[in-house]
Amino acid sequence: MKEIMLKKIRDKSMRVGVVGLGYVGLPLAVEKAKAGFRTIGFDVQKEKIEMVNQGHNYIGDVVDHDLADLVKAGMLSATTDFSFVKDVDFIAICVPTPLDKHQEPDISYVKSSAEAIAKYLSKETMVVLESTTYPGTTEELVKPILEKGSGLKCGEDFYLGFSPERVDPGNLIYKTKNTPKVVGAVGRDAAEVISAMYSEVLEGEIYTVSSPAVAEMEKILENTYRNINIGLVNELGRLCHEMGISIWEVIDAAKTKPYGFQAFYPGPGLGGHCIPLDPYYLTWKAREFGFHTTLIENSMVINDGQPAYCVERAIHILNRHKKAINGAKVLVLGVAYKQDIDDYRESPAIHVIDELCKVGAHVEYYDPWIAEYFENGHRVKGLTELTPEIVSSYDLVMITAAHTNVDYEMVQQNAKAIFDTKNATKNLKNRQNIEIL
Repeated sequence: MKEIMLKKIRDKSMRVGVVGLGYVGLPLAVEKAKAGFRTIGFDVQKEKIEMVNQGHNYIGDVVDHDLADLVKAGMLSATTDFSFVKDVDFIAICVPTPLDKHQEPDISYVKSSAEAIAKYLSKETMVVLESTTYPGTTEELVKPILEKGSGLKCGEDFYLGFSPERVDPGNLIYKTKNTPKVVGAVGRDAAEVISAMYSEVLEGEIYTVSSPAVAEMEKILENTYRNINIGLVNELGRLCHEMGISIWEVIDAAKTKPYGFQAFYPGPGLGGHCIPLDPYYLTWKAREFGFHTTLIENSMVINDGQPAYCVERAIHILNRHKKAINGAKVLVLGVAYKQDIDDYRESPAIHVIDELCKVGAHVEYYDPWIAEYFENGHRVKGLTELTPEIVSSYDLVMITAAHTNVDYEMVQQNAKAIFDTKNATKNLKNRQNIEIL
């Protein structure tokens, strides 16, 4: 089986399937097709399928003409019919792995995808899970489902592996194509073949580890590392505020050290599809072994509490201006979870808005990247423009995303008070009415 599959990779006869056409799946499908592999994507959202098949892009990190050209050439298509699995040799699972209402892993998308794949899985097929999850998911959950549903044997009839996604929306340097890829698989042959497949498609280094569990833990480490360090600076930021010290100046000074220090910055909380969620997967799994991840859990408490802390600071700012938070008009600048992108998944700005509303503030937002967002099934629309008259009509402006296409000088000149949680106004000469987190 190994030699057959390696030959298919070399001569580009390997047919590729990607389950889940979101921020991870669509860029991966595009790169597979660009590398010469006929690729079909699957998603349950019909509007995504229609857009792909019409050559229309909806992911910022995909080049529009690449997608359109690939669809036109017949190298890329999309479907809502899971039976496509029977016609492919490589399947990448790129579905969401969110948390449920109890802050525990929701792996229902992974499970349902594996069950659907199992119905159509044929011999000499590779299945690779890319969704971030707890260590053990590939071998303890996906492998039994595939074997039971298909009647095939992992390692003998099909190969199974885990290769964690590495997507940083808005990153101008590292994309899917050139980011190093980690691969862990069930068995040496599977690792060799899956690594060979990614090597044929990507420019980044392919780093093979000994098992799927190592690759799963590696991904958790990446994001837990960031979670903990952000928690550290958020806590130090609170202390520095009490001491009358600028945490931003402290960090700028510390990062002059050429070794042993990496700069992390405070903010209104954590956002995105990985960093706020992944540590919960690890702490949940750790409890199975009677192990308490104290440091990790403490950092999560700090970071999860940042939106409420920012609102507390906002209350004090308004009090100094003889204004109560109850009934105050607050303008939030930026609901994306990071600067210059249109992604608001787990955005701390939205949590800040919720906290402001709880204490009676009248809140509106402006984000040049996001005209509206959806929360709990409700559509929330932002302001369509930002003018001096609009800015001056609010009691407080809170900056929660440091978008570079916002005129902060105009905002500063017209705002009654500004609370900058991202240090977006650092280059302004006049910051007299600005308080920094």
